[in-house]
Order: sequence, then C-alpha cells, then structure tokens
Amino acid sequence: MNTKTNNKEHDFFDKLSKEWWDEDGKFSVLHKIRPLRIRYILDQLNNKNIVEAEILDLGCGGGLVSESLAKLGAVVTGVDFVKENIKIANDHASKNNLNINYINQNIEKLKIKKKFDVIIMFEILEHLDDWKVFIMKIKKNLKKNGILIISTINRNVISKISAIYIAENILKWIPKGTHEFNKFIKPSEIHNCLKNNNLKFKDIKGLEFSLLDYEWKLTNNTNINYFCTYEYN
Repeated sequence: MNTKTNNKEHDFFDKLSKEWWDEDGKFSVLHKIRPLRIRYILDQLNNKNIVEAEILDLGCGGGLVSESLAKLGAVVTGVDFVKENIKIANDHASKNNLNINYINQNIEKLKIKKKFDVIIMFEILEHLDDWKVFIMKIKKNLKKNGILIISTINRNVISKISAIYIAENILKWIPKGTHEFNKFIKPSEIHNCLKNNNLKFKDIKGLEFSLLDYEWKLTNNTNINYFCTYEYN
C-alpha cells in the first residue's frame, strides 16, 4: 500500500473532523445532498423493508448517512479511518439515542466476517490506493442478492473543471485539495470491474446542481457526480 498517499488522505480529513455536523461548515454540501443520498438508497431497496436491514457504511465520516439510515430502522455499521471522525460520530449518535456500530479502521485493511444486505461507499473509491482490489475483497461481505451502492466522480474534462476548479477553488463547496483528478473513475471502469466479480448492474444516476432551481437533483447526467448500484448474485 502507498502509505504516503494514505497518510496524506488521513491528515487531510483529520483536520476537518470537527466540521461534520456544522451545516454551514466545510461539509455543508454533504448536508444538502444527504436527502438525495438517502432517497437513492431507498429507491435501490425497491420493496425491501429498510427496517432491520443490515447496512455497512464505508468511509462514514462523522455519521451523516449512518444516522439517517439508523433513524429509519436499519442496523448500521459505520467504518472510517480517522479516529476523530468515529469519536464525533459516536458522540452525535449517543445524543440522538441511536445505536450504531462505529469502527475506526482503514477500510482497505478491514477484516470483518459479517455479511450485509447493503454496502455503501459514498465518495470513497476515488480516495483509495487500489479501488479494484478493494471491491474484490469487500464483495465477500455482501449477502446473496445484497446490493453495493457507490457514489463517485466521473473522469473527464467537464468533471475536472466542475469538481475541482469550480467546486473547490471558486465556490468553495468542498475543502481545497479534497480530490485528485487522476483518481476519478469512469462508470465504464466500475462496470467492467464489477461484472467480472459476479456483481450485476442494477442502476446508475447522476447528481448535479441546478443553477435554475439552485438545488441539487438526481438526474440522468453522469458527466460529473454519479451513483451506481450493483447486486451480488
């Protein structure tokens, strides 16, 4: 593993850990898109009841998505490699009387035997040293017919301008230095990797900001941010 890159990622997010639950802070955009993230997850579950569904939230940060799912009745395990993130997530969950199993561990070294109905990886793959190897490993933690839900950023000229130059440097929606363009992932790359690992394509949706309505929306445009879902057969 490239420990230099890993340490760089860790130090970057460690400095931001106290910002997680500040809706006007560094992660304000995550608060704005959280309802869309949850809606997408629920849509992918179709008619399956989320109550008591066992969900693994990888790269859970301060617990924004984990808490939302726990409030809906899911049995949630959240994993993050920043110790302070897990502390903040635990404290916030306790204040809200939520029972969430938070684990402080590098997800690329994660050893967990339990199998889950849903595994979530939101904005995580583009921060890993080798996302393909990681997916091959983590699929073993999916139950039969379980689903893997990913959100990440496409790699093209449009995404480079929008996700880095505009979002980080001009609008400052996310902290500068959050992303590296060469780590962005095309949907076709995910598709080719997962279809070779017994994961069947289920859905893909884009996430974009509408200047007309001044709000985030789910869309069919996957040029920049996108969600995708695969089912383990």
